[in-house]
Amino acid sequence: MMGLAPKEAETYFFYRQVIGILNRNFICFLMGGGFAFEFYTHIGRSIKDMDIFISRKSLDRAFQALNEAGFRTELTFPHWLGKVFYQEMFIDIIFSSGNGLCEVDDIWFERATPGQVFGFPVRFCPPEEMIWSKAFIMERERYDGGDIAHLMLKCGNRLDWQHLVNRFGSHWRVILSHLILFGYVYPSERLLVPPRILRLLLDQFDKEIDTTSAEEQSCQGPLLSRTQYRVDIEKMGYKDPRLSPEGKMSAEETALWTAAAEAEDMK
Repeated sequence: MMGLAPKEAETYFFYRQVIGILNRNFICFLMGGGFAFEFYTHIGRSIKDMDIFISRKSLDRAFQALNEAGFRTELTFPHWLGKVFYQEMFIDIIFSSGNGLCEVDDIWFERATPGQVFGFPVRFCPPEEMIWSKAFIMERERYDGGDIAHLMLKCGNRLDWQHLVNRFGSHWRVILSHLILFGYVYPSERLLVPPRILRLLLDQFDKEIDTTSAEEQSCQGPLLSRTQYRVDIEKMGYKDPRLSPEGKMSAEETALWTAAAEAEDMK
């Protein structure tokens, strides 16, 4: 790690330790976040943090191995996120998404791409699953549309577009919105999105354009932002789409996730 500042070298040493522990304990994980984004796009993003993706069923084993190695772990949000700490540094351990929709399942691992980080063999999150999980991030202070556009730009020729659409299921309007914006952002690269995929989604849109949901007071905004649609749930009478049976979160989990947003706003 020649040429690194002392703090940066310490951080990378921590990252290497965690990767090594998971590998030695045969715990399946995927590299995501900035490391995966740079692996696929090569656009020179500064990599300042690390996100590790893992299945929920492997989380306890991962935490046990990391704790035994002297690190501190916590289940920060029971529905999607844990962390491993060393001093003031940490790594996010992700097993779903903030809205509860994008669980890390076996398909993530089946479609992962092999590579290396710090000389360790790793597998990177599939670009389709990265787009799927990023597509719902539309907070006031964070919008991942730029990352999605760059992943489509750099990986468009290798993406399994039908698989990507299938991942969204009934939430297909979300991916359609990103595909339309991609053609706006990169008008010269529009054909990276196969026309058949756009036609498929636009046909679906055309079928629904003159209809409405049978369910009254329906608002799916909280699946995109935990803050900007609170008023719809708390004051306007709309049902929270994150709650079962439609969603995958409990009332306690949504309350914890919302309280964290309030704490961030007060900083």
